[in-house]
Amino acid sequence: MKLGKSLFNLALAVGAMTMLSSQASIAMELKAADVHPEGYPNVVAMQNLGKKLEAETKGRLTLKMFPGAILGDEKAMIEQTQVGAIAILRTSLGPVGPVVPEVNVFNMPFVFRDEAHMRKVIDGEIGDEILAKITASPAKMVALGWMDGGTRSLYTKKPVKTPADLKGQKIRMMGNPLFVDTMNAMGGNGISMGFGELYSALQTGVVDGAENNPPTLFTQNHHTVCKYYSLTGHLIIPEIFVMSKAVWEKLTPEDQALMKKLAREAQMEQRVLWDKKVAESEEALKAAGVEFIEVDKKPFYDLTAPVREKYGKDYAELIKRIEAVK
Repeated sequence: MKLGKSLFNLALAVGAMTMLSSQASIAMELKAADVHPEGYPNVVAMQNLGKKLEAETKGRLTLKMFPGAILGDEKAMIEQTQVGAIAILRTSLGPVGPVVPEVNVFNMPFVFRDEAHMRKVIDGEIGDEILAKITASPAKMVALGWMDGGTRSLYTKKPVKTPADLKGQKIRMMGNPLFVDTMNAMGGNGISMGFGELYSALQTGVVDGAENNPPTLFTQNHHTVCKYYSLTGHLIIPEIFVMSKAVWEKLTPEDQALMKKLAREAQMEQRVLWDKKVAESEEALKAAGVEFIEVDKKPFYDLTAPVREKYGKDYAELIKRIEAVK
């Protein structure tokens, strides 16, 4: 009797193992998405991750990319990622702030000395800790890695060399009080406005300028209106790419480890592609008559101290750790 029961239990165990083995070998297509267009560094890095994944799993896991906001804006795509309709998503940090407040530190003006400093932070212990916090949060996403969002500087219709030159100028900022306060502290009049409205607003004089990285200035044709690019470097904001926790949990431990390895490679590859894109954009902007203005950053840094104090008071220790990274 006992032997018969043991054999029955063994059969059940073997059957369960066979089922798990069968599930592990099922082919899966992972849907990846980004608001950026085909050919953008983030998109190319993710497509190359997909090629490596397909090769490593001998076609069992594949990736299909949906660039150019085909699947909606970032908010809509985050919601799709949370339920597993999108497997991998590149997103800005803004929507993550409400569930992992520490990421808001990266949104503060001059929290990074330069882009090299930012990269050392996200590549190291602090970057890994924040990815882990996102994964452990209620966001229902597994944070895979970081991507470079570039250095944001001012572009205007009149040259800006000092904070005094910003007086009376209406400058479009991303829709976050932190960013509007940053521009107001720097001497301008920060105007919160949707990105889709900006080109028309620049043309009609609703705003006098905006701020962003060189690739955006060029690809959005804002350089046809704003001929001065002042290198304030006031914001250097990294971005993340995440995987739906619902999809992640369907992967075997081996596939999860592979995904983390390929994600790190994608993080580094995107950086190389980004630097190339920035160099090409700067060259194109100069050829189109845009004047790049070197500025003394210290006055802008000093004026934004109250912004860092206001928004960073709860993260003083983290800010000190960021500053200590050499």
